[in-house]
Order: sequence, then C-alpha cells, then structure tokens
Amino acid sequence: MSNTFTNDFRRFFGRGLAILLPSIVTLWLLWQAFTFVFNNVARPINAGIRIAVIETIDFLPEKIHPDWYTIEPEQVASRQTERTRQGLRSIPDPEVVSNIRSNQFAEWWKKHTLLEGTGLLIAIILIYLSGMLLSNFMGRRIYHQVERLIARIPGFKQVYPHVKQVVEMVVGEKKMAFSTVVLVEYPSAGIWTIGFLTGESIRDIDEAAGARVQSVFIPTSPTPFTGFTINVAKSKIRVLNMSMEEALRFVITAGVLAPGDMKTTAGVPLPAQTGANGSPEAPKEPAEGENSRERA
Repeated sequence: MSNTFTNDFRRFFGRGLAILLPSIVTLWLLWQAFTFVFNNVARPINAGIRIAVIETIDFLPEKIHPDWYTIEPEQVASRQTERTRQGLRSIPDPEVVSNIRSNQFAEWWKKHTLLEGTGLLIAIILIYLSGMLLSNFMGRRIYHQVERLIARIPGFKQVYPHVKQVVEMVVGEKKMAFSTVVLVEYPSAGIWTIGFLTGESIRDIDEAAGARVQSVFIPTSPTPFTGFTINVAKSKIRVLNMSMEEALRFVITAGVLAPGDMKTTAGVPLPAQTGANGSPEAPKEPAEGENSRERA
C-alpha cells in the first residue's frame, strides 16, 4: 500500500507541477518586469512630479498651502538637534525645511494609492509620444544620428547592438528574418536537422561551393535564438510544411513536443528511409488487405 501511495504521489505531484509551474513562472516574470519598470521608471517620475509641485506651491498664497507644506520652527530645531546628536554637521535652516517638506509630501503621496500610479501612467504616455514622434521621417533621422553617436561610446557599443536586436525581436514591428522552416543534413550525412532559412548566401561562397548556396540558421535547444549559421547548397535544402511556432516548440523541448499532425504512429520514430536522391522518403502505406491478413 505504501508503494502504491508513493507512486500515486509522485505521479500526481509531477502532473500538478507540470500544470501549475508554467503559470507561476509566467506570473513571476510579469511581476518582476512590472517591479523593475515601477522602481526604475515610475518612482523617479513621481519624485520629479513632487519636486515640481513643491516649487509651484512656493509661488502660491500661503493661505492655500496644504498641511504637509507647512513646517513649524520646532520641527527644524528638532531636526538640527538630531543631526548634532548623530555627529553630522549642521546645515542651513532653509535646507532643513526643504528636506522635511519633501519627506512629508512623500509620506502624504504614499497614502494615496492612485497617485503612486501617476509615474507609470506618464511613462506610458511618454513612450507613446516618443514612438509617434520617431515614426516620421525627421524623427527617424534624428534618432539614427543620436544612435550613431552613442554607439561610439566604449562599453556601450559592445552591448547596445545585441540588446537592440533582442528588443526588436520581442516587441518590434519588423518580422523575423526567417519564416521558412527547412531540413538539412547536418552535421553529417544521414543526420537531419531543423533550421530556419534566412536567405541567399554570399557570392564568394557560391563560387567556392560551385552551386547556389543559401544561409540556414540552426537553432539550439533549449534556447533556439542562440544558434549558428551554416551555408547549404540550395538543392540539398528540404522545405518543411511546419510553422515557425511549431518548429520553435519542437526545438525548445528537444523534440518532445512535436506538431500533433506530424507525429509518427504511437509517437515512435519510424526506421530511416531515403530515396534515390538521399532525401527522407515518406513511409509506404501498407498494401490493401495486408493488415487484414496479419490480423487473420
């Protein structure tokens, strides 16, 4: 009985983990992204807004000043005494007043939850306006000029191009450079590897190979975007009737998750069969009546 319970526990625990883990990991990644944006974008914007509000109130009549803006002399004296007790140098009273006022405003700000989202809302609006301005002809020219200048900064130029490629791949409007899934014999004859056709290769490679050559990106498991590029004769490339999503799923899972309509019988690979030209040959259908004879 103990053995049965152990087997059941392992099976159901693994099943529950397989069902829940993708959702939990996805939520965790989204939360980490939100936290990063909020701490590094929204909060600095909120701090800037508070500074602007304080500077604006300075010009308003005293009778309409909010409670957090008013600083009593006792507060200034207490803060100066505290600094002296801590061994810190004394600072001018106006600076103390400014610090106390900023802290009081920040505390008042945090008590109003909706105000905490102000920075995030402004960030979204600014990103939208930036995209709108940079989408026209002049905006693109200015952006490219600025990008060219900052790309010359040591350290920055080694990182920026790669980060830009990843960002454009995830949220960019341009389609991926490859959209055709192909099959090539790589790394040696008889070993068939899935790749993504990227286009025509270099003329010098065509001349060296003595044939039309195309570039194929070979993805690696489980991170298909960290692969390598090979050059294959066009006549040796087999185009697969498979979408990019299906091919990526196949590579990421190391072949465990294959497109449902392409799996072999009972999920077991069939013996390799090749045609006259060396290309994979589809398995032959059993002759009519063959199955019935076997059953007999």
